[in-house]
Amino acid sequence: MFVSDQFESVARMIEAANRVVALTGAGISVESGIPDFRSPGGLWTRYDPAIYATFESFVNDPSKFWVMAAELNPLLENAEPNPGHVALAELESFGKCEAVITQNIDHLHQRAGSSDVLELHGTYRTGTCLDCGRRHSFEEVKEAALGTVPACLDCGGVVKPDVVLFGEPLNAPVLHRAIELSTSSDLVLVIGCGLEVFPAASLPTYAHRNGGQLVFVNVACTAFDDIADVIMLGKAGEIMPGVVEAYRRIAGLPTE
Repeated sequence: MFVSDQFESVARMIEAANRVVALTGAGISVESGIPDFRSPGGLWTRYDPAIYATFESFVNDPSKFWVMAAELNPLLENAEPNPGHVALAELESFGKCEAVITQNIDHLHQRAGSSDVLELHGTYRTGTCLDCGRRHSFEEVKEAALGTVPACLDCGGVVKPDVVLFGEPLNAPVLHRAIELSTSSDLVLVIGCGLEVFPAASLPTYAHRNGGQLVFVNVACTAFDDIADVIMLGKAGEIMPGVVEAYRRIAGLPTE
């Protein structure tokens, strides 16, 4: 469990660092009403990812994915950023969070105000035709779907959401930049991220090997806790606003 003096300790680490980045996972968005896919009752307990969420299964029968998406997309669309997302956007506004690297597809960091967000696993907000490559907005995908598989507005081909499905490679430029940022950062804030899914789980090790400090903000321990400099166990929406408030005091900024 975190203690109050950890707020100031982490705030001082942020103040001293030249390059700070954040790595976020499903845990930061649980507080916005988006369940962790892997938790009890999560999406993968009801939809076998081998059937509903692999690239091969999508190509063979895209309707399976869109059955699952009919449940998931309204959750993503109606979710609101929580104080954890807002705190990271505030740190960016202070010049103290260069980028957010996220495993989440929910677009909540951008909606909270973060401008440089690396979406390792893509986004539900757009879709791409598998035949002609036309990019579609979320609104276009919804209109084209009409309760079934979305068809491309240009050629009528199958539209795939721009999320990374199982068996599909990550976007190489996004991953390479995430590795570069992690390797060159003085401080990485690992927030709501159980560090179970690779390659995202390996990013903190790049920072650690190059002398960067690590702060873990999670509701549970991870397999990488032994390399963390500070571990704060609790909800991101409760911890991160406290860290930002402590940073404001240390930096001489107006406090809320």
